[in-house]
Amino acid sequence: MTAPIALSCGEPAGIGPEIAAAAWQSLKGSLPFFWIGDPRHLPAGTPLQIIDAPSQAVDVSRMALPVLALPFAAPATPGQPDPANAQGVIDAIALGVELVQSGAASAICTAPIHKKALKDGAGFAYPGHTEYLAALAGVDRVVMMLACDALRVVPVTIHIPLAEVPQALTAALLTDTILITHAALRRDFGLTAPRLAVAGLNPHAGEGGAMGQEEIEMIIPVLEALRAEGLDIAGPMSADTMFHAAARARYDAAICMYHDQALIPIKTLDFAGGVNVTLGLPFIRTSPDHGTAFDIAGQGVADPSSLIAALKMADVMARARGAQ
Repeated sequence: MTAPIALSCGEPAGIGPEIAAAAWQSLKGSLPFFWIGDPRHLPAGTPLQIIDAPSQAVDVSRMALPVLALPFAAPATPGQPDPANAQGVIDAIALGVELVQSGAASAICTAPIHKKALKDGAGFAYPGHTEYLAALAGVDRVVMMLACDALRVVPVTIHIPLAEVPQALTAALLTDTILITHAALRRDFGLTAPRLAVAGLNPHAGEGGAMGQEEIEMIIPVLEALRAEGLDIAGPMSADTMFHAAARARYDAAICMYHDQALIPIKTLDFAGGVNVTLGLPFIRTSPDHGTAFDIAGQGVADPSSLIAALKMADVMARARGAQ
C-alpha cells in the first residue's frame, strides 16, 4: 500500500478548506489523504480527527478527515484573506514537501494560494506555488502539465504576454520541456513509449514559412534532434486540428507553445476535472486547476471535482512510480 497523500490547506479564506472537506466526503477510506492546516479553518461540522503522523491517516480516513494540525496566527473569514495567516500557508506547503520527501506521504496535493496575501504577510519571494516547490526541491527547471481523462497538455511558455512568447521560446527551453515531459510520462504515468505531439507557434504551423519562421528555424530542428534520440514525436502540428477526438487518440501528451494554446482545449473538454501537475520535481505534486474563488468562499457551493481529480491523479502517479 502506498503512503497517504498530503493535502496542504492553501489560502484559508478561499474555497480550499470546504473542498477539502467535500473531497473527504467523496473519497473517505478509498483514497487516504490528510489535510495540513489549522482545524479552525475547516467548515463547521466537518468530521475531523487530529493525527500525529501521516501513517494514521489510512485508518482515520474511513471515519473522519485526518488533520495534521498546524496552528495559524488568526481565524479565517471566507473571502477576506488575512496576511497574518501567510506564514502558516507557506509552512503547510513546506511541511507537505518534507513529508513526501521522507516517504511518509506518497505525494503532495496543494490547494490554491493567494500570492498577494503571502507577499504582504510573509514577504513571499516566489511568483507562485510551482517556483516555491522547485526551490524546496532544489531543482532549476520544472514543467507544468494540465491533465484530464481526455487530454494532457504542456505549455512551453506560461504566464507571459503573448507578444513575448517568440523571444522566450528557445531551442533549449523547448528541448528541456519535451525531455522532462517524456521522462514523467514514463515514470509517473506508466507509459513505456510515450507519444508526443508538438504544436507549431504560428497558424498552420507556419505554413512552410508563409506565416512565420519559428517552425523552420527552431522548432523543426529541435524535433528532428529528439527523434534522432529515439523519441516518438509528431509535429510541428497546426494547433487548430490537433485537439479533436481522432487526433488526441494518436498521442499521449500535447506540447504547446504558449499558455492559451494549451489551456483552452483542456478547459473546454473538462473544465471541472482538470488537474495541474508539476513535472520535473523529485516528488509527485498535483493541484486543482482553479484559484481561491473568494467570491464564493464559505457559501458551500464550491465544486470539489478538480481537487478530487487531483487527489486521484496523485494516487495513480504514486502507484506508477512505486511500481518501478
